[in-house]
Parts: sequence; C-alpha cells; structure tokens
Amino acid sequence: MLTQLAIGSLIIAINVAIQAELFNLLHHKFPALLEFSRRRFHRFANTAAITISVLYILFVHTVEVWIWAGILMLIGAITPLEPALYFALVSFATIGYGDIVMTPEWRLLAAMIGANGLLLFGWSIAYMVDLVRRTA
Repeated sequence: MLTQLAIGSLIIAINVAIQAELFNLLHHKFPALLEFSRRRFHRFANTAAITISVLYILFVHTVEVWIWAGILMLIGAITPLEPALYFALVSFATIGYGDIVMTPEWRLLAAMIGANGLLLFGWSIAYMVDLVRRTA
C-alpha cells in the first residue's frame, strides 16, 4: 500500500508541476495569441483564441494521461500500451467503465489517477473561465 501511495503521490506531483508550467507558458503567450487571432480571424478572433487554448489544454491532459499509462506499464500493473493508455484515460477522466481492472496490489493507483484527473480538470475549467474573461 505504501508503494502505491508513494508512486501515486509522485506522479500527481509531476503532473501538477507539468500543468503549472504549461499553463504559465500559455498565460504569458495568450496576449500574443489573441493579437494573432485578431489579425487573422477578425470577427472570430476571440473564438479562435479560446479554441486554440482549449486544444492546448487538452494536449496538456494528454501528456498527463500518457505519464500515467507509462507508469502503469513500467510497474507491470497493466500491459501492453493500448490497455494501459485506455485505463489511464478512463480513470483520469473519472469515467471508470470497469472493463479493465488492475490487480489488487496496484488498484489503489486507479483511485489516485481519478483524483489527479479530477483536480487537474477542475483547475483547467477555472483556467478556461479566466481565458474567456481575458478575451472580453
């Protein structure tokens, strides 16, 4: 159990750091993105800037899910790649279909993946609200 908690806590910390850094990058680049959108898309500038930002945020979550999938494979909890990626994504998005389950010695990680996804999606939603506010 302590091994699961240690691994899960480490990956959560890594994912939080990744999201913080990549959101900070977007925060600093957003004014330039908005200006580019205004020159290129005119009337749809705000929509374009928000759409590009949302795609970027989805990319950030994709990186985080891939990290979880890699860890699941590395520790031998789920192999090969496709089931590990599927399980990580379903758990991260807190869907939890249950068609793939982890062995009892690693199942605590599934809950940690879900908690990580819940926190990071919540943060992303708050961040997107701020981006929309910045376009007004």
